[in-house]
Amino acid sequence: MTIQATLYSFVNRWECDENDHLNVQFYFNRFEEADRQFRLMCGLSETIVGARRVRHVRYHRELRTGDLITVHSSVAFDGPHMLTVVHEMRDGTTGTLAATALDGYEPSPNSAKSLRQRFKEFQTPMISEAAPRGIPSGPAGLRTSLPGLLSHGAEICFRGTVLPRNIGPDGKADDQFALSCFTDGVAHVWQRTPMDHAYLNQNGYGRVAAEMKLTWSTPVKSGDTVVVATGFTGVNANTFSMRHHLFESRTTRLVATLDVVALTMDLSTRKAVALPEEAHSSISKMLID
Repeated sequence: MTIQATLYSFVNRWECDENDHLNVQFYFNRFEEADRQFRLMCGLSETIVGARRVRHVRYHRELRTGDLITVHSSVAFDGPHMLTVVHEMRDGTTGTLAATALDGYEPSPNSAKSLRQRFKEFQTPMISEAAPRGIPSGPAGLRTSLPGLLSHGAEICFRGTVLPRNIGPDGKADDQFALSCFTDGVAHVWQRTPMDHAYLNQNGYGRVAAEMKLTWSTPVKSGDTVVVATGFTGVNANTFSMRHHLFESRTTRLVATLDVVALTMDLSTRKAVALPEEAHSSISKMLID
């Protein structure tokens, strides 16, 4: 059983956001490239295991300008899916775990034995840090519609166009494109709460994601226009959750969803802070689930 080194990279200054750390779209970008390399190494393809159902990411440590990045990948048959690929992103200098991604596949149950044999040289037990915490492991929101979401309290927070630079080797928009739409729109979602731009600036706080799950429904290609509608799905003392929905604008077909567990971080101490009571009350009244 071996884990494969699938990525060697570096945090560029231009990839960091207003919190002075690597923006989440670039975590997904690194996992996507690591996955391409892992597929090449082990022969994993959609013909064998079907399309990826979800990519479930947990953030464990900030990566900041100049940090080295490594990713190691393996197959874990003890993961939450019938076949789970685990990507472990670490600080390349210290070895500290920075983020994990679980790629979930659901091939035919009859193929379990043959898949274990096929990928036996690439199997390792799943590390506990990668296990889902605040978001269920399965795909989410695949039957929803834009009018239905808006009628239940979701609001549009982004509009954009798929450009040639957003297209992956398979001719479809990639994970980074979807994440860039969601991250550009998310500040407008926070603005609907008492934790608005003025509140964050006054207290020296930043918007942070602790966990994310991306589910693709249908592809988009260069030239397609898209719209994002987002609603809140939960709240507790220290975190709240939301679901972004990416639609193709012309037909309003669902393209992808992103479930997010979010929190506020003190930008001086780099530690999470509790939500103010008024935020808890406000978000509780806007849940779409």
